[in-house]
Amino acid sequence: MSVESIITENLDVWTSAIKTKSASGRGSSNKLKLYGIKKLRELILELAVRGKLVPQKSDEEDAHVLIKSIEQTKKELLAVEKIKKAKQLPEVIDTEEPYDLPVSWVWTRLGNLTEINPRNLVQDEGMNASFVPMPLISTSFDGRHGTETRKWAEIKKGYTHFANGDIGLAKITPCFENSKAVVFSDLDNGIGAGTTELHIARPYTKALNPNFVLLYLKSPIFLSEGESRMTGSAGQKRVPKEFFSSYPFPLPPSKEQERIVCKVTELMTLCDQLESQTEASIEAHQTLVKSLLETLTNAKDADQLNESWRRISAHFDVLFTTEDSIDQLKQTILQLAVMGKLVKQDHNDEPASKLLERIAAEKEQLIKDKKIKKQKPLRAITEDDCMFPLSDGWAWCRFGELVSIQSELVSAIKYPEEYQIAPDIIEKGTGQLLEKRTVKDSGAKGPNNRFYSGQILYSKIRPSLSKAIIVDFDGLCSADMYPMHSFINPEYLLKVILSEVFLNQVRTLENRIKMPKLNIESLSNIMVPLAPLDQQQKISDTVESMTSLGTKIQKSLVIRSLVVTALADSMLSGNV
Repeated sequence: MSVESIITENLDVWTSAIKTKSASGRGSSNKLKLYGIKKLRELILELAVRGKLVPQKSDEEDAHVLIKSIEQTKKELLAVEKIKKAKQLPEVIDTEEPYDLPVSWVWTRLGNLTEINPRNLVQDEGMNASFVPMPLISTSFDGRHGTETRKWAEIKKGYTHFANGDIGLAKITPCFENSKAVVFSDLDNGIGAGTTELHIARPYTKALNPNFVLLYLKSPIFLSEGESRMTGSAGQKRVPKEFFSSYPFPLPPSKEQERIVCKVTELMTLCDQLESQTEASIEAHQTLVKSLLETLTNAKDADQLNESWRRISAHFDVLFTTEDSIDQLKQTILQLAVMGKLVKQDHNDEPASKLLERIAAEKEQLIKDKKIKKQKPLRAITEDDCMFPLSDGWAWCRFGELVSIQSELVSAIKYPEEYQIAPDIIEKGTGQLLEKRTVKDSGAKGPNNRFYSGQILYSKIRPSLSKAIIVDFDGLCSADMYPMHSFINPEYLLKVILSEVFLNQVRTLENRIKMPKLNIESLSNIMVPLAPLDQQQKISDTVESMTSLGTKIQKSLVIRSLVVTALADSMLSGNV
């Protein structure tokens, strides 16, 4: 089977194997990793360096002849002192060979084909040269790089030397694992220097195509083996020079090297097109879902809302096919809930304004009884503060009117067996606890806030400002969380905290003051749409019921994604 047919006959595998990046949330396709296409690129590289990408030609000289030619060139360069004498590395024995090669290829070592880490001999120190720091070295298959023009005298010492046609390999983690490798070109006056975190290989002859060497340095087998051979401490691990120069290298005939490089370029261009089309399709799908869901939240009355929902539900199986689209649906449900559009309004319910009066009276009494502290006055609500019209019986209020935020700091070390909660074990945007652990398990040492069953814990640090939970047990939480007693239905208030109505205000505060943490004053003045007390539990129950369906769909999508990515992995291993 040709590589083209592997690509074209399995487009659904390559384009549908998509993973969500770890830091992603709702938003653009840039937060998605096109895993299938990544695996396709790896497959192309693996086939290239195994001699399976282009056919061998019987009329071409095999690689053994090329090696003899390179050895002769080395002798000539040594004779005129253009290179320094290097130790001849041993031939590759059978037990070292990573895989079988075509008969016209030969296993050798890069250190026998190139000068490793050469120095540039330059007489004119005032001439321009190129400077290449690590950020200007790309991870692309063709080893593109940028340059900065410097005087040679400025960069000749303390940096790695290279010249046009040299191959550079990033040796430090994570640059090596990310496939930072380069063939230097278009350097000022043909020479340059740059980051010391490079190994350099300078071919002895043009019969060794540097771009083919680059393909091998970027192949999955080389990267995997190199990662296992790294030395040094965590964060400072490096690929040794000995591995770079002596690990078995598959050498094809010279003309075949050129054909392989051309074929890889052609196929990688096809991958680029496939990637662009997939990203465009994902982005178009996300825009469509977002636009249709906005018709629900922008509906002016029940008739418009029902009409918009009928339009969406008629195409539900086409619209909600990704985790992102399900997340958007869940957030829209929350948005509708806190706008009073999700549950039928009952005009006989006590209005929220009366509830606010009772809460204010209760707080006043608690202050008199010295059970809570008096809080700073909240800002008066103006018409401009109200983000949208509310249903009859609802009211806008400040978050601080509905809660009491009391910090009771204790030493965590004294309570090793008590449960401890930090933002990292709360699932973002769902109000769910990912695990239950003790102070001892968490390793907490600093002061913690004490919390009590029934309270809401809310993260005050970015980027965890959509992490909140209602606790059903007593314990300790990190100082990066606020324990809050709610004077209304806590389940309803949690839904408000997790809604875009609340989070958009938090983001505005974050952008305005560049806060490392959300302070109590800012949090207390966030605007909240308050439903009548009789409706709050109904709203919460309805949200739970509707979002649970989305969660079930999401789980099935995750399973499907796992199957497809496993298939992409198996196709890589099955075709090399």
